[in-house]
Amino acid sequence: MKKLAIIDDYEHAALESADWTAIGDDIEITVFHDHLEDEDAVAERLEPFEIVSVMRERTPFPASLLARLPNLRLLVTSGMRNASIDLEAARNNGVVVTGTPILPYPAAEHAWALIIALAKRMPADDRNMRSGRWGDALNVGLSGKTLGVIGLGRLGPRVAGIGQAFGMNVVAWSLNLTQARCDEFAVRLVSREELFAASDFVTVHLTLGDRSHGLIGAADFARMKPTAYFINTSRGPIVQEAALIDALQSGSIAGAGLDVYDVEPLPADHPLRSLPNTVLTPHTGYVTKENYELFFTSTVADIRAWLDGEPVNVLT
Repeated sequence: MKKLAIIDDYEHAALESADWTAIGDDIEITVFHDHLEDEDAVAERLEPFEIVSVMRERTPFPASLLARLPNLRLLVTSGMRNASIDLEAARNNGVVVTGTPILPYPAAEHAWALIIALAKRMPADDRNMRSGRWGDALNVGLSGKTLGVIGLGRLGPRVAGIGQAFGMNVVAWSLNLTQARCDEFAVRLVSREELFAASDFVTVHLTLGDRSHGLIGAADFARMKPTAYFINTSRGPIVQEAALIDALQSGSIAGAGLDVYDVEPLPADHPLRSLPNTVLTPHTGYVTKENYELFFTSTVADIRAWLDGEPVNVLT
């Protein structure tokens, strides 16, 4: 009997999100709801399994880990991209890596949830109400404000369109952004310097890679208005975290809405947790019922196809 491990199921949602009977009765399924940070512990836990289902990039699979999993033959990740899996090392170790579709809208919705939470002071007002206090500060309107969108790939246009619906002026910049792409969405192309200086809200929608790693730093935050907010729902390492923390602590920007971090889960004693001008969520931009049903239904299909000798959605 083959063994399947489903790891990092924080929400206890994996088994409820798909019909796992389709993979047959000869697969023993074990679900792990906790997260292991130490590679030795991950290797010891997963050593018996031929199949592992991973949720996004919660647990990395570098070459060093893959070499310690001699039984592993199939690794299924949610999404069709996972930067934390060494695909070359997987191939060299005889491991097939497959992916699943991902819905395009949840992360864009989440970015807007953070923008609205910051502008309307909803977390602070909720805390005040529960402690017996009433209103004590002004919130911010969105109409007429400037939204700066970094990246107009898959998610940026959705975020820009919602900003336009609120009556915002939308500007955009990224390393390779063209005028033609901006014209497609009626967004104004600006320089990096102008985007940070002019925007009331700056939101990041880039893929993490060599060019974007550490892209946003102290000089960018220094250009922002003291009334402006920064939002990141893409990947933590795109931003130089120490520079962001300094900007928040010094008050050189008004606040930040963050769903992603350099280290995840975010350590309990991390300074971001104690800053009053942040709204923090635990990388849940993609964590919707609809996405999980798509992820795990597709995971079942990937496993079934692999068992039948005809793998699908193979990542290369």
